[in-house]
Amino acid sequence: MDPKHQRVALNDGHSIPVLGFGSFGASEVSLNPSETVEATTKAIDAGFRHIDSAYAYQNEEQVGQAIRSKIADGTVKREDIFYTSKLWCTFHRPELVRTCLEWSLKKLQLDYVDLYIIHFPVSLKPGEDMIPKDENGKVIFDTVDLCATWEAMEKCKDAGLVKSIGVSNFNRRQLEMILNKPGLKYKPVCNQVECHLYLNQSKLLNYCKSKGIVLVAYSALGSHRLPQWVDQNSPKLLEDPVISAIAKKHKRTPAQIALRYQLQRGVVVLAKSFNEKRIKENAQIFDFELPSEDMKALDGLDRNLRYSHLEFGIGHPNYPFSEEY
Repeated sequence: MDPKHQRVALNDGHSIPVLGFGSFGASEVSLNPSETVEATTKAIDAGFRHIDSAYAYQNEEQVGQAIRSKIADGTVKREDIFYTSKLWCTFHRPELVRTCLEWSLKKLQLDYVDLYIIHFPVSLKPGEDMIPKDENGKVIFDTVDLCATWEAMEKCKDAGLVKSIGVSNFNRRQLEMILNKPGLKYKPVCNQVECHLYLNQSKLLNYCKSKGIVLVAYSALGSHRLPQWVDQNSPKLLEDPVISAIAKKHKRTPAQIALRYQLQRGVVVLAKSFNEKRIKENAQIFDFELPSEDMKALDGLDRNLRYSHLEFGIGHPNYPFSEEY
């Protein structure tokens, strides 16, 4: 089966490809910009049609370049590509929301993004710094009503700059705050969260399904393991013996098993790799199915292990990971 045609409906009438190419880390693991262009180009060649990036990744210029080059050479049309960008924490004030989006569009050299999401519910002081700190190295928070931020997101949709709007890293309470907002015009179409075999998010997934919100999984293969974000002693997901045994049984890679698991649960899944062979392998998850006993064994791996705690947000009233889900 071809990844290009596997899509799931969103609650606003649009649809999202179930498999996405994640581009995070490109600016942080000493990849030079041309490698980001190359990896994104190879992902489109391998059949990926859903590309995920963000203002904060500082690579939208390169990702946009890759998308435009594949449109120019006739591989895809703009409407074949589903592109996600994200509103960073220093732009939560309603008057800054469109500014952040316009920065992304300018870097991408695109007229619109398919999905725009609030990256993280913690608001930070506006300014040049991605994570602003005072002279003592303490992160400077901002106080913003996320419902007002959401209204500004709705206006971006009405202006035609985005097709769909959603959130990321929101817990149930924060989703309910948006859903119960008086005068809500558009529900979030998705909640993009860390989700993998060691953190399967079953409660949050069931809640989102009940509200018609698609759960999008990042770090589905474990984590990038960048030392500034992830505990270096955390276990390596793809080396888990249960996953390895199931992979061997199906003559697949552990990564293919981890991705296929999410698809069968109704989760949209992001796969990140900058290695051409693995990019191709990650796209090949539509021609096999995991039987229920394998799904059950994989469900049993959940250990509520979060790789990415986004610790800069700890202490803010909207820090999302202090609650069960």
